[in-house]
Amino acid sequence: MAFEGLSDKLNAVFKRLKARGKLKESDIKEVMREVRLALLEADVNYKVTKDFVAAVSERAVGSEVLESLTPAQQVIKIVKDEMTALMGSENVRVRFSNRLPTILMMCGLQGSGKTTHCAKLAKYFKSQGKRPLLVACDVYRPAAIKQLQVVGEQVGVPVFEMGQGDPVEIARRAIMRAKDHGDDLVILDTAGRLHVDEQLMEELTRIKETVGPHEILLVVDAMTGQDAVNVAKAFDERLDISGVILTKLDGDTRGGAALSVRAVTGKPIKFVGVGERLDQLEAFYPDRMASRILGMGDVLTLVEKAQDAVDEKKAEALAQKMRKNAFTLTDLLDQMKQIQGMGPLGQVLGMIPGVKVNDEDAQRGEKEMKKMEAIIFSMTPAERDKPSIIDPRRKRRIAAGSGTRVEDVNRILRQFEQMQKMMKTLNSKKGRGMFGRGALPF
Repeated sequence: MAFEGLSDKLNAVFKRLKARGKLKESDIKEVMREVRLALLEADVNYKVTKDFVAAVSERAVGSEVLESLTPAQQVIKIVKDEMTALMGSENVRVRFSNRLPTILMMCGLQGSGKTTHCAKLAKYFKSQGKRPLLVACDVYRPAAIKQLQVVGEQVGVPVFEMGQGDPVEIARRAIMRAKDHGDDLVILDTAGRLHVDEQLMEELTRIKETVGPHEILLVVDAMTGQDAVNVAKAFDERLDISGVILTKLDGDTRGGAALSVRAVTGKPIKFVGVGERLDQLEAFYPDRMASRILGMGDVLTLVEKAQDAVDEKKAEALAQKMRKNAFTLTDLLDQMKQIQGMGPLGQVLGMIPGVKVNDEDAQRGEKEMKKMEAIIFSMTPAERDKPSIIDPRRKRRIAAGSGTRVEDVNRILRQFEQMQKMMKTLNSKKGRGMFGRGALPF
C-alpha cells in the first residue's frame, strides 16, 4: 500500500511520544531526529526534509506544546499542518478556458503511465459533463496510437490520429477538429523517452508554441521516488509545467515524490493514479494525503467514492427492504458490487480512521468477497430469496458449482442469518429502523 512504510514509522514515533505525557525540549529534538530519518528513508528530498523538520521543531518547542495538557497531540497536529503545507495546502484544479476548446498537453517519460492517464483524465472530465477528445501525438513508440485508441474506446471518448505524421501538425489539426465538432476539451498524448533528452524537449516546445496549451501536465511514476522529482524539475525548467499527475500511488511507493514535488518545483500535484482501472484517478488534496500518511484516514474521499458508487434509487429500495426485514442474498450481492466499485478493498478500508490494513489482509478480504460472490451466484433465485430451503443436497450442489466446500456455504448462510437477526433487532428497537439511504449491511 502507498506510504505504508512511512506511515508505520511515523505512527511508531507518535505512539512513543504519547506515552511520555509532559514533553521537554529534548524530547522534541529526539522525536524530530526520528521523523527526519523516516522521511529520508521514504526518499524525500534532503533539503525538503531539513526544512520540514526545522519548521516543525520551531513550532513544537513553543509554549502551545510544552505547556499543553496534550502535548503529543499538539505535535502530531503540527506535523500534519506542515506536511499539508509541504504538498501545497489546497487542491489546485485544472483551469478551463473561456474560449473553447481547453487544451491539456500531457508529457512524461516512457513507462510513467502517460497514455493510460490521458484516458483516465478523459473519463474523469466526461463524468463532469465535458466533451473530451484524445489526440495521438506519440508517433514513435510502437503501438502507442493503438493503445490510445483502445483506452479511448473503453472510456467512450473519440481519438484523433494521423498515423506517423508530424506531432505538431497532428496537434494543430486536432484542435481544428475539436472546434468543428464541439469538443470542449482536447487532451494531447505526446511522445515520451526513456530519459530526458534535447530532441524530446525540442518537440514538446514546438507543440507548446504552436497550440498554446492551457495546462501542461507532467505524468510521473511515484514508485521512482526521488527520480520522479528530478524528472519534474527538468521538464518544468524547459516547459514551465502547470501541474503534476503522480501515477502508481497504489504500489509500494515510499512517498518521497508526493512530499517533494511541490517543494522542489513549486508546481502542484493535481491528480494521483491509485490503480490500474480507468476510473482509478483522484483529485489531489494535500490535507487528505497528509491524513492518510499519518494514519488518520480520509473520510471525505471515502464519502465521495461512496456517492459515486452507490445508485441512489437502488439504495432507497434497499433501505425499504431492510426496514421490512426483506433483505435477500441478491441484495447482499448487489451491495458487494457497489463496495467493489469504490476501489480495492485495502484502499477503501485504509480511508477509515483508525483502521490499519496491510496488503496481506486486504488480499485475503478480496479473496473472501470473491468466494462469497461465487457461492451466491451458484444459488437459484429461489434459494437467494429464501435461504431456509437450502438443504444438505442443495449445499453440495452450490459448493460444487462455486468451486468451494460445503463448510464455506454453511459459513455464508450463518453470516447472512446473523445479519438478518441484527436487522430485525435494530428495527424493533428503533421503530422505522436505523437503515437510511445508502446504508451498507456490513
